[in-house]
Amino acid sequence: MLVPIFTLKLNHKINTRMLTIGCYDGQHPCLTAATTAGKVFIHNAHNRGIASGRMSVSGENSDISLLNIQQAVSAVSAGKLDPTSNCDSLLVGTQTNLLAYDVINNSDLFYKDTPDGVNAVVVGSLGTVEMPLAVVGGNCAIQGFDLEGNDVFWTVTGDNVCSLALCDFTNDGKMELIVGSEDYDIRVFQDDEIIAEMTETEAITLLCPMMHSRFGYALANGTVGVYDRTARYWRIKSKNQAIAIHAFDLDSDGVPELITGWSNGKIDARSDRTGEVIFKDNFSVSLAGIVEGDYRMDGKTELICCAVDGEVRGYLPASRDLKGNLMDTNTEQDAVRELSQRKQNLLLELKNYEENARAAQSNRPSGLGGMDTGQMGIIPANTQLQTSLTVDPGDEKHPPHVELFVATTNETILRTALIFAEGIFEGESHVVHPNVNNLSSELKVPITPPKDVPVDLHIKAFVGMKGSTQFHVFEITRQLPRFSMYIPCAKLPQEPQGTVTFTVQERVQRVVLWINQNFLLTDEWPAGAPLHFQVVSLRGTGALVIHMEGNGQVTIKTDDMDLAGEVIQSMAVFLGIEDLQVTSDFPGYMEELKNILIKVDEFSSVRQKLTAEMADHSNLIRSMVVRAEDARILADWKNMRKYYMELFDLNRDLINGYKIRCNNHTELLSCLKLVNQAIQRAGRLRVGRPKTIVVNACREAFKTHNIDALFKIMKVGAT
Repeated sequence: MLVPIFTLKLNHKINTRMLTIGCYDGQHPCLTAATTAGKVFIHNAHNRGIASGRMSVSGENSDISLLNIQQAVSAVSAGKLDPTSNCDSLLVGTQTNLLAYDVINNSDLFYKDTPDGVNAVVVGSLGTVEMPLAVVGGNCAIQGFDLEGNDVFWTVTGDNVCSLALCDFTNDGKMELIVGSEDYDIRVFQDDEIIAEMTETEAITLLCPMMHSRFGYALANGTVGVYDRTARYWRIKSKNQAIAIHAFDLDSDGVPELITGWSNGKIDARSDRTGEVIFKDNFSVSLAGIVEGDYRMDGKTELICCAVDGEVRGYLPASRDLKGNLMDTNTEQDAVRELSQRKQNLLLELKNYEENARAAQSNRPSGLGGMDTGQMGIIPANTQLQTSLTVDPGDEKHPPHVELFVATTNETILRTALIFAEGIFEGESHVVHPNVNNLSSELKVPITPPKDVPVDLHIKAFVGMKGSTQFHVFEITRQLPRFSMYIPCAKLPQEPQGTVTFTVQERVQRVVLWINQNFLLTDEWPAGAPLHFQVVSLRGTGALVIHMEGNGQVTIKTDDMDLAGEVIQSMAVFLGIEDLQVTSDFPGYMEELKNILIKVDEFSSVRQKLTAEMADHSNLIRSMVVRAEDARILADWKNMRKYYMELFDLNRDLINGYKIRCNNHTELLSCLKLVNQAIQRAGRLRVGRPKTIVVNACREAFKTHNIDALFKIMKVGAT
């Protein structure tokens, strides 16, 4: 196994997921991390710390400089914002601002307000944008700032951004932006257009580019894996949480492995193709982050792992004689152990087959404890497993659900059924154990998908006779359609008010085919013009009506704007539509949005007023401190007491004002999130270029407080 080539004790606590490395002078790599009390430390192992501007030298280590942010740091990154310089810039994000800092010159490159907060930062080239950008993910919004602090890129996503990565997803030589968010989706942006979406089972906390179009990801539930474009290569799940992931070629085979740092202090390196562990090590406390750099300045790039207590370890890749086989001895031992276990399993299986064969030939007790053929698990050769899916509207005792029906084709019984499905069951699996006294050849399993996404149900059923102690395992896969929680309804309880209208160059039969594939219907919907299809949601979001004339005009009626967007996106993929402009009208939702925008204006004005009051209080406090100190020096105890009492009252008012400002900012953030989600919903009603135009136009209208234009853009797609 590899051992660290260097270890450091920085004597500073490091916040998890807030570690980066940058060459701020163009030569020496410096570890940079956020610590408590709104500070960022910069460790330069080759120069003494800098003390000027925002920075001070740590009293414990002269090679550590401290950068005072005076706010809770939420993200840290480093990279080249200036293409003409070799020096990296330091990016520090908080929930209200983004600071771009020139470390070597101790000066701010820019300091920008970020109303949507900063949850993640990544620096690099994005698509067709010529200048490098600092891309910031926040409250449902993504912004890109250039070297001057100009906001040159903006788009929205479905929920709060958790992680960002730049990766050549399309293998075209240009970087795409991969975004992980709290709504369990990984979205890929080519410039400001979404070109791919992958749904996971939890919030995507970490992303990292690997090789070509491959990238690693980690979820909040301890899952770690690798995607190649939209295809998942592998994934593993741990009871611990992944704190950091990084791509690094540790075994010198030319292909980077996925390095993962865990909350229990473990580090492991896994093959990018199989997920097999090829290296592992342990810290005594949780990992804080993983980076790479030539930290010893000897021309060799090390993998650098940092723990939350400030311990740092650097690892070099394996030597050429260990190429591709890093854990030689351990691999051999594991292989022998695995093969031995497999041999025992196969011998036991062979023994069972032989006993079953003898029992079947003699049709008498086999002599093994008096077990008969039924106990041995022998079943008819023509036994098959059948499945079906139906929608159950529910009743007073049972909520609405999709019912999975599993049955055998003869008198055999189902002893147990295991169902694996992503995002439906807690832990992704569900086991059904029928009562021993009530065994039968069929099982009914209620399924309640929380979102409108297609899901593969992997079913494993144990089949045998009633007296069997051994069972045959039948495996079958069944797909749950995207819109399975909807039931056809001849007469709607209430006509939807929201409408979306557009025209497609397709026959009605093609849309009917899409309906039959994506909805769970008892009988196939008949093809014929005009098409009128109406269903009711079992989640309580109302009715959905799809009407299509013979000339290709489609009208979708629903009060759920998200549902309309899902229908349009699914239909566009099925029909191969690249660009689609629509006209929409959601009066109820627009009224809600109007009230939200009024609240945004109110919170913004209150924020400005509170900021001005705090500035006035600060000036008064400065003058009061001077007066109190003058009175103290002059031994004027009466006035000194008076001034300090006034100072105490002012300070109390200042603290109360800050609390009010914090609450106001929280409310403002929640309202801005709803506005960004409204823009995202308006975008999802369109496909391709019209979608990008709508998102950008909505943003401009919102920035200029042109509410009428904002509503018109959402309705017709243009001003």
